[in-house]
Amino acid sequence: MTITVEVKMSRLSKNDPSSYAQPENLVTRHVDLFWNVDFASETISGEAHLQFETVAKEIEQILLDVSDLTIDDVSVQTEGGKIPVNFFVSDYVKEIGSKLTVELPTSTSDDLKVIIEYKTSPKASGLQWLTPENTLGKVHPYVYSQCQAIHARSIVPCQDTPQVKFTFRAEVTHPPELTALLGGVRVSSENGKTIYEQTTPIPAYLLAIAVGAIVSRPLGKISKVWAEEGIVDECAEEFSETSQMLAIAEEICGPYVWKEYDLLVMPPSFPFGGMENPCLTFITPTLLAGDKSLATVVAHEISHSWTGNLVTNANWEHFWLNEGFTMFLEGKIAGRMFGNPARDFHAIQGLSELQDCLQGQLAKTPEMTKLVPDITGLNPDDTYSSVPYIKGQNFLRYLEDLFGGPSVFEPFFRFYLEKYKYKSLVSDEFKATVYEYFNGKADDKLAQVDWDLWLNGEGMPPIIPNYDQTYSKTVDQQAEIWNNNTVENIKKHPDINGNLHIWELIELLTVLVQNPNNVEITEDWINLLEETYGLVGTRNSANLFSLSRLYVKGRLFHRIDKVFAFLNSNFRMKYVRPIYRDLNKWPEAKPLAVENFLKVKNQMMKCCSLGVAKDLEIEVDL
Repeated sequence: MTITVEVKMSRLSKNDPSSYAQPENLVTRHVDLFWNVDFASETISGEAHLQFETVAKEIEQILLDVSDLTIDDVSVQTEGGKIPVNFFVSDYVKEIGSKLTVELPTSTSDDLKVIIEYKTSPKASGLQWLTPENTLGKVHPYVYSQCQAIHARSIVPCQDTPQVKFTFRAEVTHPPELTALLGGVRVSSENGKTIYEQTTPIPAYLLAIAVGAIVSRPLGKISKVWAEEGIVDECAEEFSETSQMLAIAEEICGPYVWKEYDLLVMPPSFPFGGMENPCLTFITPTLLAGDKSLATVVAHEISHSWTGNLVTNANWEHFWLNEGFTMFLEGKIAGRMFGNPARDFHAIQGLSELQDCLQGQLAKTPEMTKLVPDITGLNPDDTYSSVPYIKGQNFLRYLEDLFGGPSVFEPFFRFYLEKYKYKSLVSDEFKATVYEYFNGKADDKLAQVDWDLWLNGEGMPPIIPNYDQTYSKTVDQQAEIWNNNTVENIKKHPDINGNLHIWELIELLTVLVQNPNNVEITEDWINLLEETYGLVGTRNSANLFSLSRLYVKGRLFHRIDKVFAFLNSNFRMKYVRPIYRDLNKWPEAKPLAVENFLKVKNQMMKCCSLGVAKDLEIEVDL
């Protein structure tokens, strides 16, 4: 029977402030999923068979995370068959979900198999259902998942904490005219039934499914790119360097253990640049620039195959152990492909992004600028920012430079990956590993690291590494011209360079958005900027993002339609949230921004729509 009981936030797991699970008592080792994908009701229904290893001496109940799930029945599998058991679902805690308590027939220290029959909600935060009108082909519906950080609980009852890893097998029933993809290796697909397996343990947030009119093209021996028919060839060209990036990552990190590496180019509603689902990276279509200039995001997602997926943060307070390490590795891949100045420029661009984040998104919450923030009582989505990415990357680069450069630090990096592969850890364990490796080798260097300042200090990184300035000098020179001259003087300035490398142009526009001199952004200034750098008609989303922010910053009201056109062309949070925050500070434009958001909010994933509502400081029913 089902009983609803009240639960307080303080009763979440002592090991993970975002989960009710108690892995100190038992841990999930394998899950068998039997799913029916129903587009008519916008639900997934079926069964989850969870196999647990009991850790405690004796347990009487199992606690799982759920969110907006209808639990129909719970039973325990025994040698004699299934035994129905009592279960209780707690009150829903906003943006966190509920606790499912499963009462065992008797206290036990044995391993367990629990069978749960359930159905998702049409409003499941981890699923995005698209009508045919919202797809490229306009014929078939589409559904995809996004489980990071704590949205797996809206798709399956689980221990939704990254400290628990499990293998899975999934049998998915779906419309036979559509293709189903999951984050694993396909076993079979026939007549609307697709089976996948993942034999390498993963945390719940890496569960992934997509069902739609999707086709593929080859990228390499173990890689394909999937997308809707209308763009798949373009995608194959844009991401043709995938196999090269994967090979470089293996040179740095060691063998790739996931067997396959496919890309799925998502519908525009996908809220992130990429999501590192094992075997099946989800990628935003905003990367389709036509010149591979934004394709290093693929290097980032490939890097997650080691830093994040193989070695994982134990909870979301230590997210930098995923993203800082991945940014660090992404930079190394870029350096090997394009040279060390490119690697360092990549890092310098990140510092610009971080500065913008601190001055904007996190201006009122400096405690969230720590590498290891306290997120008790918060949805991890609310704490998402560039801090773990960029500050974490700079910390690792500082350590690499301090200990003697790549030739010294990369062997340590491989030692770290080997030590923690298939495991999850917190920052103190990383610190202990640094000491374990370098004790007796570099004691004087170890003494110089102020761990407390790096991990718990607020604001920008306490030390900025000595990055190569080859590319950034050009950007700084161009920015100086635009920030300190009239339009007429800019036109005849001898040092104006209209032939910047695309990376330099992206960074220049970013710097101009952040310019400290508050240059007057007029129509003539914008026109000259666009003409000088060939930005009229650009399809590069990074540059369209910066141009939109410049239009808003200059209060160029007659260009607001262009701003909304960009906002409605994609719902990538990195782009839409800063623009909505900018619009919120423009009194004349805010009502139009709210009106536009309300029209499109149902096309966004919940994590995006919730974030934008907060950016606009409005309450909406989502």
